Formats: sequence, structure tokens, C-alpha cells
Amino acid sequence: MDTISRENNSLLPVGGIIVGVIALLLSGYAAISLSKVNRTLTEQETKLGRIDAVESSSSSAAASAEKAAKDIQSLTRSTQDAFNLVSTELSSLRTSITKLEESAKRPAAAAAGKKGSAPAVAGPDEYIVKSGDTGMKIASAHGVPVGDLQAVNPGVNWSGLRVGQKLKLPKK
Repeated sequence: MDTISRENNSLLPVGGIIVGVIALLLSGYAAISLSKVNRTLTEQETKLGRIDAVESSSSSAAASAEKAAKDIQSLTRSTQDAFNLVSTELSSLRTSITKLEESAKRPAAAAAGKKGSAPAVAGPDEYIVKSGDTGMKIASAHGVPVGDLQAVNPGVNWSGLRVGQKLKLPKK
């Protein structure tokens, strides 16, 4: 029995060594695989970081674009409101200018067509236009109606009097 137990015991350490070597090889392979997995995970985390940065950047750009669109709509509205206001004012000014032109024509026509009064006749006096003179100033300075002054000076451009221009003064 002594020999049998020795034989059986001699294989036991060899089997232990074989199992140990296999375990060592498997653990080495597992360590190498784990190292590869860790490297892959690190690369993936880097890629995820880049993706997060791109996503953040695109969200920021989208928010900026939305704000710009709202600003453009606001500017469009305010510009349209300003155009409407200017249009209203221009229409009002056009009406006022038309009324002024009509009233400037009326005194001359009224003076020439008054019933019971003689038409305005040029007197012996003349007036030489000075800087800053207007038909109204000249008429009031000489005590004559503007319509009579215009009637005795046909063809005079009253909105463009020239310095040194001679005007006839109507008889009072």
C-alpha cells in the first residue's frame, strides 16, 4: 500500500501545477482582454465627450437662431409700423401742401374777380427785393393785400424771389 499511495500522490502535484498554469494563462488572457476593454471604453468616453460638446454647441446655435428669428420679426413689425406712420404723415403733408397751394392761388383770383371793385392796378412805385423777403412781408410792409401784389406782378415766381428783382406795387 505504501507504493500505491506514493504513486497516487505523485500525480497530485503535477495536476495542481497543470491547473495552476492553466489558471495563470486564463488570468493573463483575462487581464489582456480587460486592458483592451478599458482602452476601448476610454476611446468611447472621448468620443462621447466630443458628441456632448457638439450637441451643446448645436443647442446653443439653435437657441441663437431662434432669438435672431424673433429679433427679425420684431424689427419687421417696428419697421412696418414706422412706414405706416411716415405714410400717414406724408399724406397729411401732401394735403396741407395742396391746401396751401390752393389758398395761394385764391387771393389772386379773388382780387381779380371781386364784384364791385376795380382790378388791382400797378402804381408808380417799384420795390427791389432784398435778402429774406417774401411776398407776404413785402405786401404787409406796404399795406397792400398779397393778392393785389400778385395780380400786378404776373409771371413772378413767389416761392423763388431773387435779390435785386424789381416788383411793381399796386395802388392803394
